[in-house]
Amino acid sequence: MKGHGTLEAVPDELSAADILRFLQTDDPAVIAHLYRTADRIRAEYVGDEIHIRALLNISNYCIRNCCYCGLRRDNRELVRYRMTADEIVAAARRAAAQGYRTIVLQSGEDPFFTEEIVCDIIAQIRSSCDIVITLSLGERNYQTLMRWFQEGARRYLLKYETSDPTLYQAIHPDMQFQDRIRMLENLKEIGYQTGTGIIVGLPGQTYASVADDILLFHKFDADMIACGPFIYNPKTPLCQTTPDRQRYIQPDAVSVYKVIALARIMTRDTLIPATTALRMITPRDGVRMAFQAGANVIMHNVTPQPYAALYEIYPQQAGVDQFPTREAFVSFLESATGRTVSHGYGDRRAVVEGKRRHPERQHVARP
Repeated sequence: MKGHGTLEAVPDELSAADILRFLQTDDPAVIAHLYRTADRIRAEYVGDEIHIRALLNISNYCIRNCCYCGLRRDNRELVRYRMTADEIVAAARRAAAQGYRTIVLQSGEDPFFTEEIVCDIIAQIRSSCDIVITLSLGERNYQTLMRWFQEGARRYLLKYETSDPTLYQAIHPDMQFQDRIRMLENLKEIGYQTGTGIIVGLPGQTYASVADDILLFHKFDADMIACGPFIYNPKTPLCQTTPDRQRYIQPDAVSVYKVIALARIMTRDTLIPATTALRMITPRDGVRMAFQAGANVIMHNVTPQPYAALYEIYPQQAGVDQFPTREAFVSFLESATGRTVSHGYGDRRAVVEGKRRHPERQHVARP
């Protein structure tokens, strides 16, 4: 990075070469300046408030066999659970009563939760409390997504993990990259605020691959971008490796902070969380650093026991959220970051102002 200059005037778009240089640099001064620039853009475009999402993991059943995920269907050691509709609605009501303005209903890709069952859950939540519903239920068809939106769900999270089709296929043996891109395009077309993201430091993931991921964030105009580190799970087939630093990005906190900062610079007003996986490897300081690098959102797990301990994409995931109440979590966040927690719904500014772009379909045709 020596001789690259500064980022005092950041263009609307960084080139792939620019992004690569920042991802590869080890220069502390350059990295610090990158974070400061991202933080300045964050303050200008999304303000100083932090948005908390209540995260409810409703099922750990999954029909997929992703090589990095502890919920994969071939993990016979995982004790499976599935919350009932009544339990889900009750948990959402508790979250709303505690002051959360968004709840994320997340699960493995569990076919038990059919179009009709989820419609009923959405309707019950909508009729009984003032909270925005975000879904993260895996790949679903256009009709189902439309029904859920019509019933009142307003956001959907679907990470593509990597935009490298070869790497994607290697870690998702029963899935296709184009199917995931098609669904993300469907979500935006229907009207969802659409979140996506990547895993940083996957075995075999190059710096060039991650640069392409960041460029795709911008091209797709994602409403939320979640970037967390690869965390090895011994109950999965994806090996733990020591990557060659010259070619492969590292699964560490600094790599994630860089991706957050570059995503903020490229997308400006996108919602970017300090992810659960990041907090797993850097429990307290990582939150502060993520928010200094451009993040403005965080999830708080409200899944009740005994279910919370059983949702393990990676080992000991349930141990991340050790704050028993929203008030305790808010106090920690405000103390760690010097910023305030929002009381609003946390919509993306471009959505509220009607300025969100709808990219042309270039990968596959609409079904």
